[in-house]
Amino acid sequence: MRQTAGRKAEIPHVTHELARFTVGIRYEDLPAAVRFMAHQCLLDWLGVTIAGSREPLALMLKAEAAEEGGAPRAMLFGGGGRTSMGQAALVNGSAGHALDFDDVLGAMTGHATAPVAPAVLALAEGRGLDGRRVIAGMVAGIEVEARLGRVLGDSHYAKGWHATGTIGAFGAAAAAANMLGLDAARTACALGIAGTQAAGLKSMFGTMCKPLHAGKAARNGLMAATLAERGFTSRDDVLDCAQGFTDTQTATFQPEALLEEPDRFHILDTLFKYHPACYGTHATIEACLAIADNPAFDAGDVERVEVKVPAKALRMCNIAAPQTGLEAKFSLAYNAGLGLTKKATGALDIYFDENLDQPDVHAIRDRVSVEGSGNMPKFAADVVVHLGNGVALRGTGDVGTPARDLDRQWEKLQGKFRALATSLLGAEAAEALIKTVGNLDAAGDVGAALGPAGAETSRGGLRGSGSAAYPR
Repeated sequence: MRQTAGRKAEIPHVTHELARFTVGIRYEDLPAAVRFMAHQCLLDWLGVTIAGSREPLALMLKAEAAEEGGAPRAMLFGGGGRTSMGQAALVNGSAGHALDFDDVLGAMTGHATAPVAPAVLALAEGRGLDGRRVIAGMVAGIEVEARLGRVLGDSHYAKGWHATGTIGAFGAAAAAANMLGLDAARTACALGIAGTQAAGLKSMFGTMCKPLHAGKAARNGLMAATLAERGFTSRDDVLDCAQGFTDTQTATFQPEALLEEPDRFHILDTLFKYHPACYGTHATIEACLAIADNPAFDAGDVERVEVKVPAKALRMCNIAAPQTGLEAKFSLAYNAGLGLTKKATGALDIYFDENLDQPDVHAIRDRVSVEGSGNMPKFAADVVVHLGNGVALRGTGDVGTPARDLDRQWEKLQGKFRALATSLLGAEAAEALIKTVGNLDAAGDVGAALGPAGAETSRGGLRGSGSAAYPR
């Protein structure tokens, strides 16, 4: 996808270019930092998946998988036995997004690892593939998601499509195609099979369907690649043809964006979460936590709170009076209340249904007004708190800058993983998994190496019992 200097910008054939790009990703060619980031994405996803495996929606999907049956070729993380590769991708993919605690990628406008990792790990276990295949597949899938996100432009997400479900299906297909060693023609076919299945509506945010989007994208993408491997047919121009994916799902199709920054690895821009809520609320939470630390602040003296966020957030996470924990994760007002009362600790249980009845949080939530701005950074917030004594306190937050100290970030993600997984798996198994993921390149059999993540445990653990016992 390289453009000759001084040459007029070309309009690429997007499907073919992405297929060729997918085929060209090889482990040995990846920069060390890119490989390291793939390890970090996997560890973070595995932790939130293990914790999410106890969520009601994950338990329902496990029951569905058990009833449906299938060859036991891949594990269900967090216990639950083994099932088919497709069912494992579906269940693990949904569990990994259940807590809304998984990573975010701005170029995609979604959760890049959520649909890719479950497909990659199910395929690796089912086919006995090694760790290097997994790392290369992860990078291929996430990079395809990022590039397709740029090609689609803003209107796809703004119209109401959930990119984690739609673009994620292409990412999962590309990852699996890379791992299977499909050529460019078969990979283009896999993208076509994924594209005709791609779906996910933003109107479902705050319900169990949002995590299901990630699981379906993982399962559909994996199936797209394995069917293409068998010779299943599809159009090889799903991203370019009339009535194809881009023609029907975006008004801002920008194919030339595919040729920009050809050597950039978008995976390095991954943003990790330290609050288990929609990432659109995180800047507001951080701004409110900073205000709460001001000696002049008194939560009982709040008259009104003005929250200004990017306009896009108003249709993503602006549920004014959430009635469930899932809805609370998508409420700027509620999360402002959590931040100003210093209850936004990163613990999972603050979003449990049974813990939503908090008068001090509600008192602030009901005083919050939210305004959208068309010229703010993508993940920023400006908060002004007016107190009864006439004092106004301002806080700003911006969580859109990726970490560049990857060693420090790895330490933080290990701490997050321990907080999420130890209560369910035990300290010994949790530490073993951290070591395994860190050295995944050397694993000859990924399924065997990750065995502790799927082991049945008598601990059971509280649903979502992880806490914020990690460095921030």
